[in-house]
Amino acid sequence: MINAAAASHTNTSTGGAGALTQIREFLAFKIANEEYGVDILRVQEIRSYEKPTTIANAPEHLKGVVNLRGVIVPIIDLRIKLGLSGVQYNHLTVVIVLNIGSRVVGLVVDGVSDVLTLEPSQLRPVPALDSNFDPEHLLAIGSVDDRMLILLDIEKFLKDSLTAESSEAVH
Repeated sequence: MINAAAASHTNTSTGGAGALTQIREFLAFKIANEEYGVDILRVQEIRSYEKPTTIANAPEHLKGVVNLRGVIVPIIDLRIKLGLSGVQYNHLTVVIVLNIGSRVVGLVVDGVSDVLTLEPSQLRPVPALDSNFDPEHLLAIGSVDDRMLILLDIEKFLKDSLTAESSEAVH
């Protein structure tokens, strides 16, 4: 288990229009062959994957819930949420536990890479895409050497999932 609170962070930005103008740290993680990132300030911890308790009639991406030190945490498989196929759980699969508003949620990902500090010059605006992916769910595209990271606005990306869960016994 990695405690994200140990990662240093010098930015107090909360996102929005100013999000691309400040130095920020992101937790980089892999899903399939792509690398994504979330703001390190949202990360509570990283845990190894363990099968959650399933919830009847839940959406496919909501794998269930786990009890994390007395807090019931919904577990969302990010690969399924992104519409990717071939979900496999192995020794590299991890759960990134995030604080989103007053909620705690776990994201299942294929693996965690590292924490990256990105300067404004390394952040590119999201291009217009003809896809099912809402560009509002992306902060930017991060560029570090030969790596490209898809930086998620995780609060906006999970908004529908968290709203749907509040009607279930996950509160």
